[in-house]
Amino acid sequence: MTDLDDNPVQSATSHAAPQPGGPDVSVVVPVFNEAENLPGLHERLAAALGGLRRSYDIWYVDDGSTDGSLDLLRRIARQDPHVGVIELTRNFGQHAAVLAGFGASHGAIVVTLDADLQNPPEEIPRLVAKIDEGNEVVGTWREDRHDPAFRRAASRVINRLTSAAVGVDMHDYGCMLRAYRRHVVDQIVDCDERSSFIPALANSLAKRTAEIEVGHAERAGGTSKYNMLRLLRLFFDLITGFSLLPIQLMSVTGILVALVGMGFGVFLLIRRFFVGPEVEGVFTLFAILFVFIGILILAVGLVGEYVGRIYLEVRRRPTYRIRAIHQSR
Repeated sequence: MTDLDDNPVQSATSHAAPQPGGPDVSVVVPVFNEAENLPGLHERLAAALGGLRRSYDIWYVDDGSTDGSLDLLRRIARQDPHVGVIELTRNFGQHAAVLAGFGASHGAIVVTLDADLQNPPEEIPRLVAKIDEGNEVVGTWREDRHDPAFRRAASRVINRLTSAAVGVDMHDYGCMLRAYRRHVVDQIVDCDERSSFIPALANSLAKRTAEIEVGHAERAGGTSKYNMLRLLRLFFDLITGFSLLPIQLMSVTGILVALVGMGFGVFLLIRRFFVGPEVEGVFTLFAILFVFIGILILAVGLVGEYVGRIYLEVRRRPTYRIRAIHQSR
């Protein structure tokens, strides 16, 4: 594993100053099986960054690809001195790959970008301009989004919950095209959390945030890596990582259910005195019982999520491991 120097925390100014010996802008791109998109992505990304007329570097993080993406990235790194390729030992997930890129980058402004070309690299200068206005985090939301209906619906729910949990209202926490000042990136790296939703964590650390609308294209090649299971895991990372409200709500629900149950028991006792023994309503009681059991199982599962995340944090296993870093310089 290659050792990376820690970056000193830098105060925010109207124009982000580069790290000593570092570029003005660093771009971090997590990659998992995107061989079809990488040539076009790098060509467009290099052109967009070249137009900034600022020093820059690009960090591609190969997250255990099996389709030849790593070989393509190595070839790009040999040809372009601005490029570094971080090879992880296996697939750790998108957010772990972004953290690996954060740890390697030294730019005063750090931009994250997906490798699927659905968010155009040509939007990066607009994000950098918003950072120059004094913002510490700049998010984006996808105009005319080209995703399946269930993805859009799930994203709307997650975005509303994230805004409520973090206290920073944004249209789209799921868009990876984002820009951060150096000191925010350093704080994210220092948090060293295994289950972290980076956009939400960054907004909780930043004093001034902004959001702009960007284009969104259909996926040109490859397949989406986010299925319903991954979205569900992301949802649990959100609700257990930024608030105790879910478990507090379950406690309140438990009290209400207990009160309703006691009241219903008193009602049945009084009814027995006036009506006498009866068997009607047995199936209704079973239905009510199943509802209560469902709430109980949900509560146990929610507590288990919190306990499981505490267990993972206590073991202090690394969020990711780097096999090698490939650079021509």
